Amino acid sequence: MLTYTLSDQKEPLYQNLARHIRQDIQAGKLRKTEKLPSKRALARNLGVSTITVENAYGQLMEEGYLYALPKRGYYVSDLTDLEKVNRRAAASEARESVIQKEEEPGEDCFDFSSGRTGTANFPFSVWSKMMREVLSEKENELLRVSPCGGVWDLRSAIADHLASFRGMSVHPGQIVVGAGTEYLYGLLIQLLGHDKIYCVENPGYPKLRKIYESNQAACVLADLDGSGMRIDQLEQAGADVAHISPTHHFPTGIAMPISRRYSLLAWANEKSGRYIIEDDYDSEFRRKRRPLPTLQSIDAGGKVIYLNTFSRSLTSTIRISYMVLPVSLAERFYRELSFYSCTVSTFEQYALAAFIHQGYFERHINRMRLYYKRKRASVLEAFADELKDGRYEIVEHDSGLHFLIRLKTEKSDEEIQRELAEKNIRILSVRDFEMREPKRSSHLFLCNDANLDLEQLPEALRKLNRVLS
Repeated sequence: MLTYTLSDQKEPLYQNLARHIRQDIQAGKLRKTEKLPSKRALARNLGVSTITVENAYGQLMEEGYLYALPKRGYYVSDLTDLEKVNRRAAASEARESVIQKEEEPGEDCFDFSSGRTGTANFPFSVWSKMMREVLSEKENELLRVSPCGGVWDLRSAIADHLASFRGMSVHPGQIVVGAGTEYLYGLLIQLLGHDKIYCVENPGYPKLRKIYESNQAACVLADLDGSGMRIDQLEQAGADVAHISPTHHFPTGIAMPISRRYSLLAWANEKSGRYIIEDDYDSEFRRKRRPLPTLQSIDAGGKVIYLNTFSRSLTSTIRISYMVLPVSLAERFYRELSFYSCTVSTFEQYALAAFIHQGYFERHINRMRLYYKRKRASVLEAFADELKDGRYEIVEHDSGLHFLIRLKTEKSDEEIQRELAEKNIRILSVRDFEMREPKRSSHLFLCNDANLDLEQLPEALRKLNRVLS
């Protein structure tokens, strides 16, 4: 006779009983075609009403665990596949799990190369003001579904910003807003075609290659010279699409000169179906002069797709990015892919639109540019104070939120990283962004000054000095 303790008061009694019987069936304690006690007998044994048992049996019959035969009673269903599932689950539990929490540096780890921006200067008071305005003034709009490319207010604000800041003349209809550039890359692959060959910079951002390959798109590499992506390797690879960051390449910091930009445009115009994806990485933070003109602004053939994000200029946690499509591609996008929903909430879109339209974004950029300029000077001063002469060289390109340190040592990049890790310091090498084998030590390391703790920096540099000794 089945015996259970029905003491859980958080659910109806019949559901409690059904759960116990279900667990016994799943565990194999009750086998297929086995007859269960009658409603009256089980109710008497458990001290409950026959209605409770009847409801429990009825629930299990609806779920497929039991079946009834007229005037004969209730039986366990044939769940042969359940046994296979249980055996597979047991085998999986026996293996050590390969699913691990994504590793992040500990809070007490000093990270020279963190790609995150600092949070101390985020304009919280202004942002909260924009949010309150949106709530009071956009009640009806907030309850409407956003168009697939984003709300018109935000796309219009972005177009105005690009015109004044980057010299780009674009129509809001060419702009597509999305939650992060990685999402937009996926849309681009669908728009341009999985059969295209996409070429990325080497060294470069390894995740780009993974994104293309995970979308079943062929991805090839082109090395860099002092002017950026090499055109000869782009041609040799048979690429259809070149993915570049010409204003401030990551990780080398190279700014592509105008001659190479025109060479790339000439390459794109040689054949139909060729395009350039221009990732305008870190363009807002060129320190001494205005940013170089974008490829999109000098493109006369509709070959450049421009991408940018607010994650660097505002904060890493604002996942709002956008792309500017050539007119022909924009028309195709809205014709073929408009069934996609915009992945950014309408509330955030209207708040950001107001932030830009009312001039707060421009003032924030100007303020942050000055802040980062002063902080870079303090970081370089700390290097000069703490590292011995002749042991390092600063390599910077007058833009962006990171620079390179060339360490003069006989130790390999891996040795330096390992010894620093033992001292609770993390630093990335340009070698870490090489996507060809074998990788060679470059002795070039990334320093992202935007997120460095100036109080802890001197001690971290003293540890680095001891590693180089």
